[in-house]
Amino acid sequence: MNLFDIITQQLANSLVLGSFYGLVAIGYSLVYGIIKLLNFAHGDIYMVGAFIGFGVLSLVSGFLGAGWVGIAVSLVLSMIATGFLGVLIQRLAYRPMLAAPRLSIMITALGVSLVLFNTVMAITNGQYLAFNTDLGFEGIDYGPIHFSYTQIVLVLATAVLMVAMTVFVNRTIWGKAMRAISIDMDACRLMGIDVHKIIALTFFAGSALAAAAGVMAGTYYGSIHFFMGFIIGLKAFTAAVLGGIGILPGAMLGGLLLGTLESFGTQIPWIGSQWKDVFSFGILILVLVFRPNGLLGRTTIERM
Repeated sequence: MNLFDIITQQLANSLVLGSFYGLVAIGYSLVYGIIKLLNFAHGDIYMVGAFIGFGVLSLVSGFLGAGWVGIAVSLVLSMIATGFLGVLIQRLAYRPMLAAPRLSIMITALGVSLVLFNTVMAITNGQYLAFNTDLGFEGIDYGPIHFSYTQIVLVLATAVLMVAMTVFVNRTIWGKAMRAISIDMDACRLMGIDVHKIIALTFFAGSALAAAAGVMAGTYYGSIHFFMGFIIGLKAFTAAVLGGIGILPGAMLGGLLLGTLESFGTQIPWIGSQWKDVFSFGILILVLVFRPNGLLGRTTIERM
């Protein structure tokens, strides 16, 4: 393969990887934008969504098959179930802590993360599970470059979810309420907005997107495990900060940029894939030093 072929192939790989990061990063941005919480349990919600999708696909594959129809059904049902899990977590763990100091609610988020992590580890005995599908490796060949149909569909599905979430936040009455609460929660209460209901809706949306990313990752990589949410949770947080946390297009931009940096960075001579995490967190440090608000972020003044 010549240089152009390598660049094109890695670009295709980076779009898929960046899509996973971007979907999870949107959940970080949604929650942070509303209640200024860095939900460190979000990566584990992604992991739980993947396991729910695995369970649903195992049940429906007998009569729907393990092709795109079965995967689509498992994706939708996993998004719904994981969305309600996010609402339950918000109601039990975060809602009582809204008036508490930010450090307290962050520690609560870490506790929720450990509960989800260890629960799935105990249920699965720490084993990897094969996410079996009937998709195969067919695709489009352009010389030595191969674009699988799986890659194409996953990127298109991510784009659809991103556009749908952007339209929801910017065009619907619930999205307008979310943006209003992010500005002044107390004023929204005085205006008759059910703040707790809107916050719960935010957790539902963010958790559903994380579940979609989890099912897509299982479909793409062919396996899932209890530890899969840890690294991608950190990477998605990096992507959210890189693009500008609290800004949805910034979260997706950060995810795609991070996926691109990882894919191309490991192609540098004498540097292998074991360095990809170095690229990710090195970029995070540089962004925090030189542009703390992210690429699309903006400086805000907190009113006293």
